[in-house]
Amino acid sequence: MRTYALGAGFFFISLAIFVQGILPIAIPESRETRATRAVRNELGQVKWVWYDATPYTPLEQLGRDVYQREGCWYCHSQFVRPVTGEEFRWGPVSQVGEYAHDRPHLLSTRRIGPDLTRVGLKYSDQWHYAHHWDPTMVVPDSIMPRFPWLFRTARVPVVEKEGQAALGDSPALAALFSGRADRAIRLHPNPEGLAFAEQTDGTPVLDVENLPEPYNALETWKGKILTVVVPTEELRGLVAYIQKLGMNRGAWRDVFEPQNLSASVMSIPRTEELEARGREVYERRCVGCHGVKGDGNGPVATFLNPRPRNFVVGAFKFRTTPSGSLPTDGDLFRTVNTGVRFTAMPTWHELHEKDRLAVLTFIKTFSERWKEEKPETPVLIGQPPPATPELLARGKEWYVKAKCFQCHGDTGKGDGPSADQLEDDLGFPILPADFTKGQFKGGADVRDIFRTMTTGLDGTPMPSFADALGEEDRWAISYFVLSFSAFNDPLTGERLKLAPDVLERLNRPDQEAHRSSRLALDPAAPDRTDAKALVRFHKGIVGEGR
Repeated sequence: MRTYALGAGFFFISLAIFVQGILPIAIPESRETRATRAVRNELGQVKWVWYDATPYTPLEQLGRDVYQREGCWYCHSQFVRPVTGEEFRWGPVSQVGEYAHDRPHLLSTRRIGPDLTRVGLKYSDQWHYAHHWDPTMVVPDSIMPRFPWLFRTARVPVVEKEGQAALGDSPALAALFSGRADRAIRLHPNPEGLAFAEQTDGTPVLDVENLPEPYNALETWKGKILTVVVPTEELRGLVAYIQKLGMNRGAWRDVFEPQNLSASVMSIPRTEELEARGREVYERRCVGCHGVKGDGNGPVATFLNPRPRNFVVGAFKFRTTPSGSLPTDGDLFRTVNTGVRFTAMPTWHELHEKDRLAVLTFIKTFSERWKEEKPETPVLIGQPPPATPELLARGKEWYVKAKCFQCHGDTGKGDGPSADQLEDDLGFPILPADFTKGQFKGGADVRDIFRTMTTGLDGTPMPSFADALGEEDRWAISYFVLSFSAFNDPLTGERLKLAPDVLERLNRPDQEAHRSSRLALDPAAPDRTDAKALVRFHKGIVGEGR
């Protein structure tokens, strides 16, 4: 009996080694270095193409080393499985080529924390900095530990200078910054006296005058000790690595169905029950950024640029209503559902629908505008005209005439002459979008760009062009703005290395490459319009036994 048991044990151990060790190495898929990547073509369409996974940069590799050292992979998996609808929760199912440069693999199996396969660009860098300083500030029920050793800190007194709150002398503070006199780094402390600075090449300056009451007063701060924190190089690397995760699949979020649901016309009943439920959702999910009073001054706000929305003011960026109007319930639902890309406002499509509706009811209690005003009639956005080279050329012309380059730059990088001087209506610095990375906060469809051109972004320097430009000109600019990100990596804004014939095929409106799994364009495959080449290609596949 012992002989049978030992034999069976040896057999099953050998089988496990073969199935999990030898067989995966032997199959061709184990040597795949490509994955299907979503790219935007010059006509604003999103197509899928097979493309080599890119290696980690030195900074990203440093972050990956920190990720391993700190044991992040103990709790976070990195694999979207094709079961139980995971692709509708996280994003596209994982492909072998995505892990071509992972040494070692960090797939993990435990999900004490959320899966991170598709976390890249879901949140801003600043959100991740706040998350590592104190996870409970952004996720109150988080069990993730703090990582304060990944920051450099200084304690500094607040003193009065010329009747204003100012930073006192502190050798520790001086050690954090270069002291460059021509560049002021504005610090906006949170109510607990924590002030974050992402950049250190400059001179720190305390700026509290634009904070909501009572935090804009000298008396609130005078004599208090602030804690100033800046990220270490290790933390910068860790955040860079996290932002890389999933980005070998390109601009997949632009076509991710659960994050692209919207409704412009809907009505949410305002009942005590729904409002009470909304308060619970707000206190659990939103208070860290938007604050207890809804004034955009939560404990996380010091980390963020742009600042969280101040619901007390009652001005909203993303609307289908004219400039200056309140948004519709559908507009608010869309923002909560899809998030605000490239900022700390994530998509909440996983949250129960009733919770999403309830929290919208609650945030209306912060501003008197909702009692005194009603949203104006939404602007009708019709079917966009077909994208053509002529329309793009017209858009390029009007991009200059409308002076879009003043903020967004000649090449759309967000580096125009006015970019460094921009402030929102509350006096906080705000940066223009980098179009080369596809930073379309209100949505990446041409209709979304047109809506922004038409209604403006209330509370920001972005005005409405409804009166200044005709409808056709606004469509032309919208298509041209989208074209800045054509065939670019959304993580870096750099052009992908695709052959001219592949670019030409992806630019064809009738090219079927709209699905990741089966219809992604394979650059190695011949053009389907070339019948002879197609026959030769398929004969080659049969001959190679593929």
